[in-house]
This record gives sequence, structure tokens and C-alpha cells, in this order.
Amino acid sequence: MTLLQEGEATGAATAPDRPAAPYTDHPAHRPAVRALRLSAFAGHRRITLPLGPFTLITGPSGSGKSSALRAYELLARLASGTPLAQAVPDPEACVPEQAGPDRQGRRGFRLGCLVEGPAGRVRLDLAVQVEPELRIAGERLSLGDVVLMESALRDPARRAVHAVWHPAGHAPATGVPLPDDQLATALLPLHVAGATDGQRSVLAAAEQAVLALRSSYACDPQPSRMRAPVPPGPGRLLRDCGNLADVLRRTRAECGTRHAQLVAAARAGSTGAVMDVRAESAAAGHIRAVLDRGGAAATPLAHLGDGELRHLALSLVLLTGPGVLAVDQVGEVPSALQPLTVLADGLDRDLDRRQREELLRLAARMCARGHIRLVAAVGEDAAGAGRAAGAAMVDLGRDREGTEHHERRS
Repeated sequence: MTLLQEGEATGAATAPDRPAAPYTDHPAHRPAVRALRLSAFAGHRRITLPLGPFTLITGPSGSGKSSALRAYELLARLASGTPLAQAVPDPEACVPEQAGPDRQGRRGFRLGCLVEGPAGRVRLDLAVQVEPELRIAGERLSLGDVVLMESALRDPARRAVHAVWHPAGHAPATGVPLPDDQLATALLPLHVAGATDGQRSVLAAAEQAVLALRSSYACDPQPSRMRAPVPPGPGRLLRDCGNLADVLRRTRAECGTRHAQLVAAARAGSTGAVMDVRAESAAAGHIRAVLDRGGAAATPLAHLGDGELRHLALSLVLLTGPGVLAVDQVGEVPSALQPLTVLADGLDRDLDRRQREELLRLAARMCARGHIRLVAAVGEDAAGAGRAAGAAMVDLGRDREGTEHHERRS
């Protein structure tokens, strides 16, 4: 498997590597993933998805919305240091459809991203071999048109790739074997000394890519998990939002302003009056979440519909931050300088029209403030509401008909 196939070296893709919208993040020097490259991944081939602060991916069923988000999450998990087998629990699903093995019997997939930040425009490309065994086959880190680091699987008998970084100038390239199940870019700070300007450029590009990718939170609220009482815990919201009651207990006590905004969101997405959203004691030392409707008895979340529960959980995600969400933060970087990208597959699932519009308006407000970035997949029915809210729209249905990716903003 080669890292770059014919046509990729010249940047051939469904859309160019350019920002999807004016860079409005706050602060301005906060790094962010500005494009997702799917060279050969699941049902996608040689396309680039531009990502703005608020991006909705739409298209008909089967157009690849979920697989695009899965690709982003895969890169994020590798950037966090997750071994390849854990980052890709179903590798066969990532292999391009109808892709056969090469002469050596190898099959795999390729993907990457473009990250903008203080180091400049950093591009990461990754090739993963799935057969005959799962391993990273090659990686490339570039700054503009300059390749800073590249790795390749030279000896299939060794569980390592050979990584070489180029410090520029007259200094020779430096090579070292690295594990074939980890992202080499994430390992560079352990191997590059940073003693010269060239080495510092390599480090800055690697750290920018890793920081932008790993500060991600994949969210898919599961109403069935949210209805049951939970034991008290650290108050960090899990991916399925099943510990919503524990998080409400914490956020209600720590930030009255944000909690008031959550109550307003719950009121907008629920049927009937909502005076408060809180946690209360339940049996066996557990706690449960309830809606205070102003009467003698509160309404347990177990009595709410799936749409009401998902709207409430997603509103909480949009209104909180890395300290509350189960995000892999970088300890040595101030939280104010770390991006937070929420990945939400099926953002509009189970929501009625009113709930969907309210949630998208909330997302637009929080993204415009630079509080978060949001990359979400929605059905075609939500496209109009997304455009009305000011989201950057990526329509995979149009792309499958041969039309380029482009933004459509109201």
C-alpha cells in the first residue's frame, strides 16, 4: 500500500484544501481541524470535507455521513495515544467498498486532515493496513508544501515503521523506528530535541495537529441509558449521556448562569412548564434527574420521550465544556487555548421540528462565541433549519452525483 495514490500528490479531491469559512474561533490562535480528507475510507474516495466552526454534514441514508464522523473520531483517538486496534474496533468497515487486495495481499484505507493554527497550515495523511494484519503502513506530516515527517512500513516482519523527520536547512534528516500501532505524529515530541529552528518547526506542526484532533468529544445520547438512576461520580458527561443526573448535580451547583441557560433550553424542548432541571436522591444511594414543573412533585426524566431526552442532553453538551465533558485534555496546555470539537452523529435523531430548530439555534450561538466547534451529521429534513441557523453545510448526496463540496450559508 502506498501512502499517496495517483492524483493525490496534485491535491485532487472533491473540494480544495481551503478553510470552509472565515476563521472566527476565539482566541484566534487556537488550532482547529479545517478539513477532513477521506482519500479511501469506507464509501468515500478522494474527497475533502471542509469544516467550519459550525458544520452540518447532510445527505440521504447511505451517503456516508456516519462514516465521515467515524473517520474524524479515529484520527482523534490516535492523536490521544490510543493504540490502533482500540481506535479502530471495526477495521473492515473502514476499508473502501469493493477494494480488493494488492499483489502482496494487502488491503487498507487512507485518510487525513488539515489543521490551521499558529504553526500555519499543517496537513496529516495516514495509511492503515487492515490485511493481512492491522498496522499503520505510512504517515506524512506537512507544513504547506514542505514535508516535515514521513513514515513507512519497510519490513513487514518487524512491528515498526521507519519514521524520518526533516529539520530543513542543511541538517540531515533523522530517522527512528516507531511502533506500527501508534500515530507517529503524536510520538514526535518524545524523539525530536527541539534544539534548532528546523526541529522546533517539526515539533510545532506535530503539536498543533495533535492538540486540534485530541480535543474532541463524540456524543450520541442514548435515552434508554438516561432514564435509569446512577451512582454519584466525578460529574463528567459520558458519550451516551447515561450519567446525565450526576452531571446535572455538579453543573447546577457550580455555574448558575449556564444552568439557567440549560433550564431555558429544556423549557424550549419539552412539553409543559419547566422551572428547573436537577438531580435528586433515589434508591440504593443513586441519583436521578428530574424536571421541576412548579408543582408538588417533579417529573423524572424516565417519563420523558426520546426526543425530549436527546434535546436536553445535547443542550447540556453545547453549554458546558472540557471540564464537564469526558474529553482528553492536554495537561500542559492552558484550557483556554485548547479547542473543543463536538462530534454528533444523528444530531436531529428523534427530535421534532421545534426541538431541532431550537437545538440548532443554540449550537449556532455557542459556536459563534468560540465556545465550541460542532461537526454533526443530520438528515436531509434538517438541512433547511441548519442553513437558517447559519451552519456550513456539506451535502454528501450532491457529492455522490459528482458535485463538489461547497458551503451554503443563509
